[in-house]
Amino acid sequence: MNPNPQPAPSLEIQDWGLTRYVEAFERQKVLVDLRRRGSIADHLVFTQHQPVYTLGLRKGADRHLIWDAAACQAHGIEVVRSNRGGDITYHGPGQLVGYPIISLQARRDLHAYLRDLESVVIKTLKRFGLSSQRRSGKTGIWLGSRKICAIGVAVRSWVTYHGFALNVNTDMKHFSGIVPCGISDASVTSMADELAAPVDLHAVQATLAVEFKNVFPNT
Repeated sequence: MNPNPQPAPSLEIQDWGLTRYVEAFERQKVLVDLRRRGSIADHLVFTQHQPVYTLGLRKGADRHLIWDAAACQAHGIEVVRSNRGGDITYHGPGQLVGYPIISLQARRDLHAYLRDLESVVIKTLKRFGLSSQRRSGKTGIWLGSRKICAIGVAVRSWVTYHGFALNVNTDMKHFSGIVPCGISDASVTSMADELAAPVDLHAVQATLAVEFKNVFPNT
């Protein structure tokens, strides 16, 4: 019996709308278990989260939370510990979060997966006239010293979860409550800030889906 059944290559795209981070995490875990068993094909989930600071597994991430509990509550921001990689980041409305639930059994290379995920975002931003790049030694996508997309992933039995968070029309003042991703020598930005106008979230989501299929053609 095949211990790692692989359904026929395909990709199901879901839009969960606005979600609480903890609820979306539980839904991710259900999909991961189903994908591990081969009961479903690969998935790409899109969502926007209600305001939340999430703390990753990097040591000392909690030291990068600037606002105290009262300040976070006053701004309506939850604080949640996560099992994703990376430091602390912010999620909120206007930010597109992508959660790929895909099997890496065929190649088992997490570093290559991260680079491919970065490529999806870089190619998407280029379609909107923004020239972005990786930054040596740091995960995520940058425009010079301004971070526009955070990436933090996890795998279970070579099935991925968590993913990327692209600032589109994000309320950037909420980043003032943290040292984003623990990086003190850089700033954060959004597509709206860079283009000096609100951006069509649906158009960005559709482009991300197309570029994801281009970069991951076997899903």
